[in-house]
Amino acid sequence: MEIQQDISLKDYNTFGIDAKAKFFIEINSTNDLREALQLNGYPKIFVISGGSNMLITKDIDALVLYINIKGIEISTQDDDTITLKIMAGENWHELVLWTLKKGYGGLENMSLIPGNIGTAPIQNIGAYGVELKDTFVCCEAMRIDDQAIKSFNKKDCKFGYRDSYFKNEGKGKYIIVSVTLQLTKQNHRINRSYGAIESELNKKNIDRPTITDISNAVISIRKSKLPDPAKLGNSGSFFKNPVINQTKFDTFTKDYPDAPYYKVSSNAYKIPAGWLIEQCGFKGKRFGDAGVHEHQALVLVNHGRATGMEILNLAQKIIESVRDKFVITIHPEVNIIK
Repeated sequence: MEIQQDISLKDYNTFGIDAKAKFFIEINSTNDLREALQLNGYPKIFVISGGSNMLITKDIDALVLYINIKGIEISTQDDDTITLKIMAGENWHELVLWTLKKGYGGLENMSLIPGNIGTAPIQNIGAYGVELKDTFVCCEAMRIDDQAIKSFNKKDCKFGYRDSYFKNEGKGKYIIVSVTLQLTKQNHRINRSYGAIESELNKKNIDRPTITDISNAVISIRKSKLPDPAKLGNSGSFFKNPVINQTKFDTFTKDYPDAPYYKVSSNAYKIPAGWLIEQCGFKGKRFGDAGVHEHQALVLVNHGRATGMEILNLAQKIIESVRDKFVITIHPEVNIIK
């Protein structure tokens, strides 16, 4: 286990922000993690995994732990289902492709989401009608204070829309080291409810899609809308889709009858944040090297040399503009490091 100093984090965050870590350790096992957490004389701990859901706005005066623990093992299986324990450093999309190759269903709608498995429960990642919690069994996390390993079941995690225990009461207390998911081996639950998937399947004349067909459709949709972080720095969707109540929804649709929306409960409606941002004129706009993607207004991008603060300032402009125009407040989905 090597302790490095003044390491650039540009290659460790998908925005490509060139901030520095005062101290840096690559963690390749739970033993590495335990040893690192027992070190004395260093500033606070800061954890990076896939670096896909964060915006770094300054150098990090901390002991940065890069979680790179690998491994996938079968916990249990029967004729219908299989339970997999996946270590935190495994890449999410590579995991999805691996499960599809094996014929395991459940993750296909979340194809091409950037990041690693260890951060998936923190965000309760999701896409196209499916969230992590739908296949989640439990996760193991190491308590920072005493390095004890604790298991969290679905109830413990308090999953919400892009939310969990680890973003709230548990923030800064635990580091996730593994996630256990239960997937289907047959009788897969095909979820084609999002219109974009249905349209993509229709283009290919697919009436009875397989899990691989769903994955391919999602990948095609995402590639058409979202930039590749390796070519254009970004963190995927920067903002959460706001959820409004019936009263506000009635007013909103009266003023904007053609606005898209999704009903999430009897008294709650989700409005696409990308649509709101586009109506405010930000789609494709560039402010120096900080900008809004030309194909998807929900995505903020780094055109090369933007600082984290420049992207954050752009985000704030967008939030204020949406609030002024629609009386709706949108919130960042990404973790902003100030």
